[in-house]
Amino acid sequence: MEIIGTIIIGAIAGWLAGLIYKGSGLGLLWNIVVGIIGGFLGYRLLGLLNINLGTGWIGAIVTGVIGAIVLLVIFNLIIKKRK
Repeated sequence: MEIIGTIIIGAIAGWLAGLIYKGSGLGLLWNIVVGIIGGFLGYRLLGLLNINLGTGWIGAIVTGVIGAIVLLVIFNLIIKKRK
């Protein structure tokens, strides 16, 4: 059941990050993937900084959005260097 929750939270986080950060336009599916990976990244980054955004769905979504935005910025920097 936690895997389904992680996918849902990641999907929401990726979608929101795609709306907030306008980069190369990855599309909805890739934004969802970035949101799931970004959730893990955001949890790790905020944990290293001793920042806790709360528990529950809202805290997880905000953490995922932050991680997804960081991931989108890094991804877009890599893509721009390749061109």
